[in-house]
Amino acid sequence: MTFWQNIIGILSEHGVAFLKASWMTISITIISLLFALIIGIIFASFKISSIKFLNWISDIYIGLIRGTPLIVQIMFLYYGIANFLTLDSFTAGALALSIHTGAYIAEIFRGAVQSIDRGQMEAARSLGMSYPLAMRRIIFPQAFKRAIPPLGNQFIISLKDSSLVAYISVTDLFNTALTVQGENYMPFETYFVVGLYYLIIVLIFTWFTNRLEKRLDVSRPKEAAAA
Repeated sequence: MTFWQNIIGILSEHGVAFLKASWMTISITIISLLFALIIGIIFASFKISSIKFLNWISDIYIGLIRGTPLIVQIMFLYYGIANFLTLDSFTAGALALSIHTGAYIAEIFRGAVQSIDRGQMEAARSLGMSYPLAMRRIIFPQAFKRAIPPLGNQFIISLKDSSLVAYISVTDLFNTALTVQGENYMPFETYFVVGLYYLIIVLIFTWFTNRLEKRLDVSRPKEAAAA
């Protein structure tokens, strides 16, 4: 059989399984990203706080998570803490991805907030706004806009990183590919197929990110945006 015949054969026999696995990959990615955004915003706030203790907590978290491999964090949450807390594979995988991605998102938000002109905070305070209110109404909305491009890149990285949950038996795309190639003994064709699935999902994520970036880019002239 030719290469493309093998590809068609894999798709016809295992296409439904790959579609279900795609949904699992998308689900665990989206859930982990939602929690990662919350974690990232919290620790970014700690990082830029004037309270040294909060700075210290944020530095430890970010340094620890960024300094250890994601696969180690996944294995630790699934196997390492099993003696006193048992997590199912999906929960352990989603939690590990959330904690891991949250450290990078914290740095993204920290950089975005610190890129805003300090004069805007001073102007808000001079108008009688409290620091938290000024952050919520003035600083964070602008910082979020500036953070969209790096956040989009981090989302794509997290989507591809989610393939590591296959090693704790989550039936995602990569886990399904491992099973299929073990049955058909065609690793090249099987991984080519799963690569196409990942590529399609990444392109969809990229399209949504680009749309969001353009929608929030209100600083551009309307004529340029329309063009």
